[in-house]
Amino acid sequence: MILPGLLGFLAALGLIFIRVPIGIALAVAGFGGFYFLKGLTPALSMIAIAAKDSSMSYALSVIPLFVLMGNLIAAAGISADLFRAAQMLMGRMRGGLALATVLSCGGFAAVCGSSVATAYTMGKVSLPSMRRFGYSDSLATASVAAGGTLGIIIPPSVIMVIYGIATETHIGKLFAAGLIPGLLGILGYFAAIRWTVWRDPASAPLADPVSRDERRDAYRRVWPVILLFGVVLGGIYSGLFTATEAAGVGATGGFLFALFRGRLGFGQFYKVFLSTLETSAVMFAIVLGANIFGEYMNMTGLDSAVLALVKGHELQPITVIFIIIGIYIVLGALMEELSMILLTLPVFFPLVMGLGYDPVWFGILIVVLCQVGLIAPPIGMNLFVIKAVAPDVSLATTIRGISPFIVADVLRVALLALFPVVTLVLPNLLFK
Repeated sequence: MILPGLLGFLAALGLIFIRVPIGIALAVAGFGGFYFLKGLTPALSMIAIAAKDSSMSYALSVIPLFVLMGNLIAAAGISADLFRAAQMLMGRMRGGLALATVLSCGGFAAVCGSSVATAYTMGKVSLPSMRRFGYSDSLATASVAAGGTLGIIIPPSVIMVIYGIATETHIGKLFAAGLIPGLLGILGYFAAIRWTVWRDPASAPLADPVSRDERRDAYRRVWPVILLFGVVLGGIYSGLFTATEAAGVGATGGFLFALFRGRLGFGQFYKVFLSTLETSAVMFAIVLGANIFGEYMNMTGLDSAVLALVKGHELQPITVIFIIIGIYIVLGALMEELSMILLTLPVFFPLVMGLGYDPVWFGILIVVLCQVGLIAPPIGMNLFVIKAVAPDVSLATTIRGISPFIVADVLRVALLALFPVVTLVLPNLLFK
């Protein structure tokens, strides 16, 4: 039943393109296909089973807890402190504020887990500083847009959690596997900034010198969040607690951190929990829709047909991987990352597993590809986030500055695709 599978895929894709929410789009396509092929009663039964499995899954409790941790840390005002500490670390080198922006985005992403939230929050903090010191708008906005993508690769990442739940892949291994690609992303963005300022020194004037006392004070203010990050991930990697328990520890630590900093009044506390509830409800709806769509795609056997087609043409596995990479890059420039992942996983995941690849490696590869999509024209999500933060800067200006960052990301994708050991060395070492 290849044709019904293709029609279901195209129906879901079309609904997403006309801005139907992804959870609803996947659910409608899956239910409609099941109803057309099997009838109303089997379709309703399938939805009931999918709803039960989604709502009763213990693994899903990790989502609201990590979202809560990120919201509490953001409410504590850590974003400004992270930027200031990174600014002290980068010193007076040319482009230092842009480098500090990427570094602080990486730090904020480590406790936030969302690319859009990272880009928006750090943009509010760092863009005024860079523009005040005379940085070009193209470099300033591009560095925030690119740095914001680190939210989905540096653990804990909500995208990794969704992938782990959808594919039954060990979330702790995904978190460990994301560390080296995340650090490579930071280094790649550093290289993009240095190349930009080498080509155009006027785009990044030298910053003012700072005293030793200012450095010490900046570092002192961020050590609690660094400790929290170390406890959460260290507990997972050491086997002290599971990813879900780590999320609970992180949420508790985030609450205490915000409370002791005096930033958590009743009004702020209410806003944090309301935002967490809204985000978690959306995520649960997306997971339910993905389960319904996945059940339909499994019934059609489209994944098996694609695998048989690949093997029948005797394509090399790495050739298939690069074809998939090309598809993801095109889709990433046209739709947001979660839609792209959940739409394609029912087809690509069984294919890649059938070719003998590791599910942890594939998960990190498509997360990095999502990073490319977040800043790729024409509708990279972070480009529009920056437009909202700095409405007086044209989208064309940001796109002009983002090109070196996209090149750095594409090179990282090629490295991870050709050398899976780069991704798998840490999970293999920590989870024997």
